[in-house]
Amino acid sequence: MQMFFHSIPARGDSGAQEELNSFLRSHRVLTVRREFVAQGDNSYWALAVEYMESAVPLAQGSENRRGGKQRVDYKEVLSPADFTLFAKLRDWRKTVAEKEGVPVYAVLTNGQLASVATKRPSSIAQLREIEGIGEARAGKYGNALLSLLASATGPDSAQSTNGSDGTPAGVGTHVNKEVAPPTETP
Repeated sequence: MQMFFHSIPARGDSGAQEELNSFLRSHRVLTVRREFVAQGDNSYWALAVEYMESAVPLAQGSENRRGGKQRVDYKEVLSPADFTLFAKLRDWRKTVAEKEGVPVYAVLTNGQLASVATKRPSSIAQLREIEGIGEARAGKYGNALLSLLASATGPDSAQSTNGSDGTPAGVGTHVNKEVAPPTETP
């Protein structure tokens, strides 16, 4: 634990303020004590900052407004085809979250959706290989996700349907079905 002492003139000094803000952004602040020292025209704020060195220096603007990780622009990270699927998955997640009355990240995070969009799992087992999707999430959302993936990535997904119920072709045709290995006949 270390201490940093700083003063800022009461009449304002943008250089002194920026120096303090820069220091605060680059360190893990534990406490800040401040006192106003009244000395007429020479009045100032005295600050004592108790801090710990960051393990990794923080780049300016590297954290979001809540102090969490930097936001990812998935449109830049994903290929156009993967981003299109990612957008469909986000829409599905929003609908599910509204029905369940939970925040969208409680269903699946953006990172998990991006992994689903890039890996395009075709079975519950493959879905469970994605970090953060365990047995519970795979059991709860797996069939719906796999159906969405099949309809979004099928060869004739744009117009073909199976018929009476309007279900897109390919939906549910391979979900959770075990295929027996071929047997040889003499």
